Amino acid sequence: MVKRDLVVKIAKETGYPQREVMDIVQRFLDGVTDELSAGGNIEFRNFGVFELVTRKARIGRNPRKAEVAIEIPERVVVKFRPGKVLREKVDQLSASDIVES
Repeated sequence: MVKRDLVVKIAKETGYPQREVMDIVQRFLDGVTDELSAGGNIEFRNFGVFELVTRKARIGRNPRKAEVAIEIPERVVVKFRPGKVLREKVDQLSASDIVES
């Protein structure tokens, strides 16, 4: 599913015009992006938590030139931890339920 698919689905379910739904979805995503880029975390109860974590600096290697070490610097990444309801629903899936994209 891409953003457009989500907009179409919400518009059909609510009866709102797709243009308005697209604006709302985009504003939501912008809000999430703004909060995370400002250093904050975001929690949606029962859905999950987006949090910032710092990955330590480490040494990496090119598989083709294993003798050459590359220093990978410390960096901040976004981590998602699913909430209880999402985790329970995903736990009910089997391998055959997963749609490959």
